[in-house]
Amino acid sequence: MGAPVAEAIGASAKKDIDTLLAKGITPTLAIVRAGERPDDLAYEKGARKRAEALGIRVVTRTLSQEETQASFEDTVRRISDDPQVHAVLPMRPFPAQINEDPVRHLIVPEKDVDAVTDTSLAALFAGRTHRFVPCTAEAVMRLLAHYDIPVSSRHVVIIGRSGVIGRPLAMLFLRQDATVTVCHSKTDDLRAIAKSADILVSACGRLRMITEEYVRPGQTVIDVGINWDEQAGKIAGDVDASSVAPVVSALTPVPGGIGAITSAVLCAHVVTAAMQMQT
Repeated sequence: MGAPVAEAIGASAKKDIDTLLAKGITPTLAIVRAGERPDDLAYEKGARKRAEALGIRVVTRTLSQEETQASFEDTVRRISDDPQVHAVLPMRPFPAQINEDPVRHLIVPEKDVDAVTDTSLAALFAGRTHRFVPCTAEAVMRLLAHYDIPVSSRHVVIIGRSGVIGRPLAMLFLRQDATVTVCHSKTDDLRAIAKSADILVSACGRLRMITEEYVRPGQTVIDVGINWDEQAGKIAGDVDASSVAPVVSALTPVPGGIGAITSAVLCAHVVTAAMQMQT
């Protein structure tokens, strides 16, 4: 389900990439990652593979889980200030000892391709047009548009209120006149609320939490979860696909769903950043 959307996004971006390469400019993404979390590695691997296939250069700065605040900030500052780098992607969440706010604010807005700075997020929440919105949130909207799934006047339930996915995604749905309910760990009667949705988005980060008890026929279910299944030794989603797929109208797979589209959106953002830096 995700591949056709990702391919369409990549094909559109390739035109600008070829323009840049003809000028001797290689669009470059710098990824900052702390440690070796399986979900981070899976996302980075997919993003790198797609980016390099399109002609985008990817460099990774790997820090330890024990990195100090000063060292973390120095790394991000140097990468953000590097004129050869067009886009910066910090892999979150950061280690527990790192205060995220001063780190993310070191990224210049022109290179903030995943909208982690307050400048980018403020524009999103104010409903203004800005350079970038968070890649995963945009990926969800791109998928719905690609498959002509109506959003206006539909009831959307988002399970997960993080600043990375849940809240930005709610803003994007509101822009398209959906009625949005954002749920979280303190939500009462979550199953009933989930069943009431026309479009159900799970971004709770809990392996196979969403079972047939949370869904009903006719729903579109979007699984944003990237969880490491220790028993199976592979990535899996928030949704128990074996019980949910037979009930609902549509369900995005993990892997091969939103993750693939997210990496394509990231590539498109890198290219946009590189193009804008030439003007």
